[in-house]
Amino acid sequence: MTLFGNAAAHAAFAAAMRGGTLHHAWLLVGPEGVGKASFARMAAQRLLAEAAGAAGLPGGFAVPEGVQARALMEAGSHPDFRLLTRLAKDPDKPDQDIARSITISQVRSLQPMFATRPSMGPRRIVLIDAVDDLERNGANALLKNLEEPPAGTVFLLVSHAPGRLLPTIRSRCRLLRFGSLNDDDMAAALRQHLPDAAKDDIAALVRTGDGAPGRALRYAGLDVAGLDAAIGAIAASGDPDNSRRARLAKTLAGKANADRYALFLERAATMIAHEARTRSGVRLKAAIDAQAAARDLAGAALGLSLDPQATVFEMSGILAALH
Repeated sequence: MTLFGNAAAHAAFAAAMRGGTLHHAWLLVGPEGVGKASFARMAAQRLLAEAAGAAGLPGGFAVPEGVQARALMEAGSHPDFRLLTRLAKDPDKPDQDIARSITISQVRSLQPMFATRPSMGPRRIVLIDAVDDLERNGANALLKNLEEPPAGTVFLLVSHAPGRLLPTIRSRCRLLRFGSLNDDDMAAALRQHLPDAAKDDIAALVRTGDGAPGRALRYAGLDVAGLDAAIGAIAASGDPDNSRRARLAKTLAGKANADRYALFLERAATMIAHEARTRSGVRLKAAIDAQAAARDLAGAALGLSLDPQATVFEMSGILAALH
């Protein structure tokens, strides 16, 4: 996998690796979906490959196929790597029922590993994605490990909201800042994951992702370009006979369209916000009022489980009023 964007963060970590000054704990901060966890996995893979004495490694963080460290990490069986993340409550529904936090028992599960030396070299890696999800007792348990780090252990802590962390955790980590990607890097990152996607679909995902490829990828396959076109047509024409909004409401109704329906609510509000930036005077006030109405409707629609078809029709009316 190729890394895109955030070259300064990558370079800072690489310099620490090459200079023999690798801190024992790193806090990777920035917006969700910009590649922090992907970088952490690649960095962990590279550190473990080097620690095991892998020969012929290329520059950067890449580890070729066939290198044992990579194969073991991809199989989830590397003895010197641990990933802590929120677990599925129900093993039969791993993508639908996720725990609200990383528990203290998960943090404590690291202790047997810390009681022994690394198995395949002088180094082991603990990746927590995201450390913001640690319950309070889990954060305190982690702090003890950061205060007295086990020999050879490097902690990579991914954080979308570092302000929520214990100050004592932040103070024991070296900060690595990640930011939103520009459009070119966004498009390249998306093409890497979606090599068969059409150019228009990639362009729509770039707009939707707002600098975060991980966010954009959640919308892959939902025809973002088509949805944006429908939203734009309603706003541009005013939809005087209600035909466009009625057609859109019908296509977004039903459980099978739940993801597209949620995306519509988000994209409609975003489109109104962008429109407001181009206006002034009375037209600006109308757009600001429409933005507030769209935000309130979107929040109520998901929070109160309003009827999707009626909600799409109402939201489209707000869009049409911009004409």
